[in-house]
Amino acid sequence: MEEKFCKFCGAKIAMDAVLCTACGRQVEEVKSSSQPNIVINNTNTNTNTNVNGGMVGGRMKNKWVAVLLCFFLGYLGAHRFYEGKVGTGILWACTGGLFLVGWAIDFIILLLKPNPYYV
Repeated sequence: MEEKFCKFCGAKIAMDAVLCTACGRQVEEVKSSSQPNIVINNTNTNTNTNVNGGMVGGRMKNKWVAVLLCFFLGYLGAHRFYEGKVGTGILWACTGGLFLVGWAIDFIILLLKPNPYYV
């Protein structure tokens, strides 16, 4: 078996070795003619067409206005009218905020929404 010396650490390695078994460094070029040349062309032509974070046609509402309306006039459905939900606003007004259960649920949901939010 033919041997040669590693040019970095001086250890004896096989003549056809590419890496030194003692120090782990590369001692020879990798000879490979079968691999194709790879060309990477990164041209991004995409344009962002999102409006309002994907909410196309949504109306922006202030969270804190809705929270205050819900807290003070929620049993009358004022926060529902503010959001443009007239049907449920009338229902809230006729039932006292769905007997205050719907008012409490709406209040918690409004607190958890981001500011501004879209309806």
